[in-house]
Amino acid sequence: VLALLLVLRTNSGYDRWYEGRKLWGGIVNQSRNLAQIGLAYGPRDSEWRSRFIRWTAAFSHACRHSLRGELDLDDMRQLLGEEETEELVVAQHLPMHVAGRLATMLRQALDSEQLERFAFLQAEQQRDLLIDHIGACERILKTPLAKAFSVKIRRFLFLYLIALPFGIFDKAGIMTPVIVMMVAYPLLSLDQIGVELQNPFSTKRLSHLPLNDICMTIQENLLA
Repeated sequence: VLALLLVLRTNSGYDRWYEGRKLWGGIVNQSRNLAQIGLAYGPRDSEWRSRFIRWTAAFSHACRHSLRGELDLDDMRQLLGEEETEELVVAQHLPMHVAGRLATMLRQALDSEQLERFAFLQAEQQRDLLIDHIGACERILKTPLAKAFSVKIRRFLFLYLIALPFGIFDKAGIMTPVIVMMVAYPLLSLDQIGVELQNPFSTKRLSHLPLNDICMTIQENLLA
């Protein structure tokens, strides 16, 4: 029964980790889609195109910093420039600020009749999906596994490991401590795996998602 509870806890943690990875896969796809719509149907002005691509690439970086609670945005200065990065630093919610800039640029292109309404609606759909993805990531981040679940499992673990030596001493003899340690290691490891996987975004976790690599992939694809 204890093993089943530990597996259930591990699976719950893995579901959170895997959902986070799927959401970031969506951020990759929607960023590419939004950039392609802007380049294919947006204004021919090179400055507008460059700013639109850079702000689209900045969205993933803003999500990464927001989910990790990072305040140092120096890695975005080369992408956005000094002035626009400073605007981002003081923003209350980084992803929403970037999404707002993208919305403003799309609306300006629409009002100046340099962007067709159909393309505008398609671009807005992709932008909305980006906001949905970061919202789902924040749901994972701010809703940890139920404390009652983990506390009860650890109590069961404690009682089991305390009682185990008394149950095997007659047959194990002096090997009892060794056997108890061999049993305790995988059980405690399963519990720790569940703890590790419940926050897939924190760099403090061994199995955190490679958000830096994902963001750089998006940036390189869009700038190309």
